[in-house]
Amino acid sequence: MSEDGDAGTRRPRWVYDGDEPDPRYSLANERTFLAWVRTTLAVVAGAVALESLELPEAEGARTVLVLGLLGFAVLMTVLSLLRWARIERAMRLHQPLPAFTLGVVVAVGLVVTVVGLAVVLVG
Repeated sequence: MSEDGDAGTRRPRWVYDGDEPDPRYSLANERTFLAWVRTTLAVVAGAVALESLELPEAEGARTVLVLGLLGFAVLMTVLSLLRWARIERAMRLHQPLPAFTLGVVVAVGLVVTVVGLAVVLVG
């Protein structure tokens, strides 16, 4: 149980087992989560811009790209929240930190998006 006595009121509860880590590490983890949220907002803004500017001309291709970007943003949001929780829990339980899979997901998503845009815009 947490040393601060409020583990029962913090959510999600499964994250807050173990010892309270150094606040600097928890706050750094939170800032990283917020950076992923900002990245997600940029992806959403890109989807809105793509739809608003009506590029590419092909309606179906644009719709697929916009929906793909929005789906990617949802996936990034969920994965970043899970990453924050897994890191916070690992710090509290004195376990190794989880692997950096979110970066791989974002990199692959970016490559797929750029290739999709290139095919639609050039082709």
